[in-house]
Amino acid sequence: MNTTKSWLQTALALGLIVIIFFMGTVLYAIRIEPARLSVTRHSVYSGKVPEAFSGTKIVQFSDTHIGPDFTLQQLKKAVALINGEKPGIVVFTGDLFDSMGRYGAGREQISSVLAEIHAPLGKFAVYGNHDRGGGGSPFFAPLMQRAGFRVLVNEAYRMKGPGGKAMTITGLDDYLLGRPDEKKALSSLNKEEFNLLLVHEPDVADRLLPYPVDLQLSGHSHGGQVRLPVLDAPVKTRLAEKYESGMYEIGETGDSRLLYVNRGAGTTRMRIRLGSEPELSVFTLSRKPGSPS
Repeated sequence: MNTTKSWLQTALALGLIVIIFFMGTVLYAIRIEPARLSVTRHSVYSGKVPEAFSGTKIVQFSDTHIGPDFTLQQLKKAVALINGEKPGIVVFTGDLFDSMGRYGAGREQISSVLAEIHAPLGKFAVYGNHDRGGGGSPFFAPLMQRAGFRVLVNEAYRMKGPGGKAMTITGLDDYLLGRPDEKKALSSLNKEEFNLLLVHEPDVADRLLPYPVDLQLSGHSHGGQVRLPVLDAPVKTRLAEKYESGMYEIGETGDSRLLYVNRGAGTTRMRIRLGSEPELSVFTLSRKPGSPS
């Protein structure tokens, strides 16, 4: 009898611990982690980086999904963090609003906040699938342009430094709902120059290997948004199934390039994150020592 009572007490205690742990995890995933915008820092070394741009910081932000679950105040916090990094270049890799067509009155406020981002060498943006869908396609580019961003749609922007040495920033249209034209945008790139590519969906990196890209910056995946032990990310996003989060080196040895997948700042479908903190990513370009000038 005592043994049975002791077993029941132990089982109840363990059950209570499991319930408390589960409820705590859910609370953390809904209320805490989505608000923990972190900054990750990375060094990018290349002999192609012009001396004039060596030491330049590029800040990437992505997938804000502005709406009920990512507010104007959260955007202001992100902008303050971006400016705190003192970037030379700022890039946005898509999905500004969760559903831009339903977010009418606040668009000008959003544009004003984004205009506060300081980047002396330029601010650049590309479309994501949420910018093309949900009624957002006519509004995204004008809004970003008012905020001082150059919206790159299948086009390259060549940035010259002193002495004529240049690097190129290219943007492709969204691969799910846009009209990407990689041949038009990438075929004329100079393989001797440092070429940065912005495209929302990361998994297109493999099909772009024939083009001379040195660093591709993407978003879209949210890092899985929810990542579980053993199961990893149980729900994957189309065109973000192979490359989910962080830095990858892809391509043949001697002709490889870097791909970075930003986890995004916001959430979609549900305001929940677990094991995939929202992120701003900072890249410092550095010229390899001993590279010919």
